[in-house]
Amino acid sequence: MNIIRTLSQSMINKIAAGEVIERPASVLKELVENSIDAGSTRIDVAVDKGGTDLLRVVDNGCGIAAEQLVLALSPHATSKIADSEDLFRIGTFGFRGEALASIAEISQMSIKSRVAESNEGAEIHSNGGEQTTPVPCGIPVGSQIEVRNLFFNTPVRRKYMKSITTELGHITETFIRLVLPHPAIHFTLKHNGRIIHDLPPEETPLNRIRQLFGEEVTRDLIYVENRVGAVVRVFGLVSHPNQSRNNNRMQYFFLNKRYIRDRALQHALGEAYRGILLTGRFPMAFLQIEMSPDMFDVNVHPTKMEVRFLDSNRIYADFLGVIREKFLNSDLRSRYHADSSDRTAAQTGTTSSVSEEHLHIHAITSRDLNDPRTALAHSTTEETRKHIRDWVEQISRNKTSEEPEKTNHSSAIPPNSDKSDSDISVFGVSDSAKLDSDKSGFGKPDSGGFDSRSRLSSTFGGKDLSFHALPDRPVLPEQTEKTPQPSFVKDDSDNAANKSVLTDLQKLFSDRVAYSPQGKLVVQMHNRYLIMETLQGIALIDQHALHERILYERLKEKMNEGQLESQRLLIPIPVDLSPNELACVTEHVEFFQTLGLYVEPFGGETMLISAFPAILSKTPPMEILMSLLEPLLAAGKKLNRTEMLDELLHSMACKAAIKAGDQLRSDAITQLVLLAEKEANAHHCPHGRPSILVFSCEELDKMFKRT
Repeated sequence: MNIIRTLSQSMINKIAAGEVIERPASVLKELVENSIDAGSTRIDVAVDKGGTDLLRVVDNGCGIAAEQLVLALSPHATSKIADSEDLFRIGTFGFRGEALASIAEISQMSIKSRVAESNEGAEIHSNGGEQTTPVPCGIPVGSQIEVRNLFFNTPVRRKYMKSITTELGHITETFIRLVLPHPAIHFTLKHNGRIIHDLPPEETPLNRIRQLFGEEVTRDLIYVENRVGAVVRVFGLVSHPNQSRNNNRMQYFFLNKRYIRDRALQHALGEAYRGILLTGRFPMAFLQIEMSPDMFDVNVHPTKMEVRFLDSNRIYADFLGVIREKFLNSDLRSRYHADSSDRTAAQTGTTSSVSEEHLHIHAITSRDLNDPRTALAHSTTEETRKHIRDWVEQISRNKTSEEPEKTNHSSAIPPNSDKSDSDISVFGVSDSAKLDSDKSGFGKPDSGGFDSRSRLSSTFGGKDLSFHALPDRPVLPEQTEKTPQPSFVKDDSDNAANKSVLTDLQKLFSDRVAYSPQGKLVVQMHNRYLIMETLQGIALIDQHALHERILYERLKEKMNEGQLESQRLLIPIPVDLSPNELACVTEHVEFFQTLGLYVEPFGGETMLISAFPAILSKTPPMEILMSLLEPLLAAGKKLNRTEMLDELLHSMACKAAIKAGDQLRSDAITQLVLLAEKEANAHHCPHGRPSILVFSCEELDKMFKRT
């Protein structure tokens, strides 16, 4: 027969300790939270051997009166709540009244404390729950609590303690979670007498983050804030998309300054970065929620790290919305920052042994290639002019040897051309032009057995994505007056040679040079990147990533309006599939139709493709089907329909976008830049890779040792 008996108070305290005290870091959390509740402005923490031998917390708070020290070590004794109603409006960190009693039961504890109204303090000791009588002691106003030999009387728990390094890591992380939302409090942390953190009071959370993590983390943090009436406030700092981690350990969420763990908030943060952060990367976040205590329940778990919101959907939406709204109004382009070695070298100001004449010639030949008059205007000797002419001839020979049969390749569509906008494709190639490498702006002939001349512009009504014919350079107000001729033009003997150099340079680079709407130079390099002049410096653009983002956003718009346009095949294409692939295609036939891909059974394990998305006109239909199957088979049932659609649109945009290696004509470059200015998320491709990298003039000067 089972006998029911009442447990001893010591056993009750040990059970409570098992729920509340997991390791030394748990002791630190409980003691520091009590110090914060006591109104402390300075809290000093010291630990020895990872907290297993000693953990001491000293504060200058309100203290504990001598006659209440014994009560402070009693179970379920607290000054923070009085009745059941207080449980629904908790404004302090501790309130359960079992932390000190639980810690005292499994350690050798001493408490020294003094209140402001007393001239002396009092001290009490506890050895495994056996208390001594309080005695007077000298101590400033505040409290000092020492916890020695944690788990000394519970060997099973002590046996499973980790190494000193591991336990110190948990202590440091807990310390960080406590100090981040309280920048006005002076905190210190020592281990074995060595200072790990000394954090003087700061005015803002940003400065506290800088104290803990350094300038590298705080440099590009973005401040976000949103108030929902007078009830809820969401605010804090999140990382720029170019700053990320391979785990989520740098994500800190606080509810009324209490660190919490919440999967919904983590998911909302991830959704805010969807499409601007690489898969497998996590943003950094230091976010706080302030709300009335009656809108959440913190008494869900003994550690009080998990809470239950009264309206969790609203909190999720507010959390997600405040970040997305800020991102829409922020410049999220990636920026280059010179590291400390760059700055040190720049300040050194070392000089090169290269001759001044060589530097002068190099500077001339490195000038704006679209305006060679600048180079010739600065050439002061006939020898320098001869150097430029030889340089142009060398480039001409190289270009001729690399592209022997290209004719009319660099000729842009004239500004006054009779061609209409709809006759110009997304790549600057007219409908009547053949898509081969000899006559198109770029691209190679397809051999997929289907019409490869279909244009992306037709998918979007022939306007949204078509590159319109534009003048070679927009005329700005300050350019309306006649530009004065450089002095060398007056020299009739050199005028013909100068014009020849200008003509040669313009022929060489006119097919890869354009201008932004603001009149800034844009040049294609290596058939992969665009270099654009900006007001603050230069911007490097990944042409594939940028075009992929533009196409992805247009695809989403078309999907919201209905299904994507498709292109019918004269002869359906049979595709043999494995049993798994066949089952997946059969299950998602209707879903594929919304994407413009039509498939139907042909017998056995063969499917017929009768139509495919018009936007992927240059991709073989079989390849389209397999690329759509890949994410479906990989994800299985883990992706919902929205996430599945997003993945498929990513794949479609990637395949349809211009590729690295595609040479662009000037009108195509201009239109790509125009579309980028209208796209809020142009700074990153849909997969999260940066599409634009900005270099400021200041950083360029540092790299070139000009400062």
